[in-house]
Amino acid sequence: MKKLKNYLKLIRIKHYLKNLLVFAPLLFSGNLFESNNLINTILAFISFSFIASVVYVINDIRDVEKDRLHPIKKNRPIASGSVSKTEGIVLAVILFIISVSINIFISTSPLSYVILLGYLFMNIAYSFGLKNIPIIDILILSIGFLLRVFYGAVILNINVSNWLYLTILAISFYLGLGKRRNEIDRSKDSRKVLEQYNRAFLDKNMYMCLSLTIMFYSLWCVDPINTSRFSGINYLLITVPLVILICMKYSLDIEGDSFGDPVDVVLSDKIMLALIAIYGILMLLILYVLPIFIN
Repeated sequence: MKKLKNYLKLIRIKHYLKNLLVFAPLLFSGNLFESNNLINTILAFISFSFIASVVYVINDIRDVEKDRLHPIKKNRPIASGSVSKTEGIVLAVILFIISVSINIFISTSPLSYVILLGYLFMNIAYSFGLKNIPIIDILILSIGFLLRVFYGAVILNINVSNWLYLTILAISFYLGLGKRRNEIDRSKDSRKVLEQYNRAFLDKNMYMCLSLTIMFYSLWCVDPINTSRFSGINYLLITVPLVILICMKYSLDIEGDSFGDPVDVVLSDKIMLALIAIYGILMLLILYVLPIFIN
């Protein structure tokens, strides 16, 4: 049982929260409750989660010595010795096979394989050197979030608004910059690339990307395609103040005592979780319940 717990910790189950972005195309397309699309998206979520876990295992094997110097990462299964490197490799191979097998089952599009394998090889390159190049390291982290949305769209053959893609990209840059900013303060010796960053640069660019996030999201809300859903009245604008509030709460958290990891920040803040839940419920009401009464 303890070994299983260590395996689950190694593949970072809690970080599957990031992979919920795979559901974004389904949610915003208005097709959330179509059974075939929902099942395929759930399988896509599992597929992408497993390929992401392959990346986590490879990264932990590659960085085992550096992780042992980190106040938090030293407790990871491979760094702590609770899972051997050989066991990690076998687990990564199994997860890779399952991920590709699921993709074969849910998609015939070559692009789905490009995205899935592209994410894998991009992050392997990250682990083996690109993470030591400033800006490039944050770019790769940001593209990873964007690929999750692309993958969900390709699996369902859904077109997603360019404004939504830009929103995801901008907030991904913000999250990546915020993570680096807090790592400088808390664990500068754990990453070579941190020597080339400074707090002032990261602060300025963080909040530039946050401003772009809110702007792009607002432009998505006023997109004529969305307006046409509601007989000319755009109810999505109601969500803009809530998104601003969520962004402000996240900023307050990472300005405090935090390592800046997005998943840890969100999961450790009950108020933010409540705000995100309210946003999700509001979007469901606007996109799925309201059209029943106005159309």
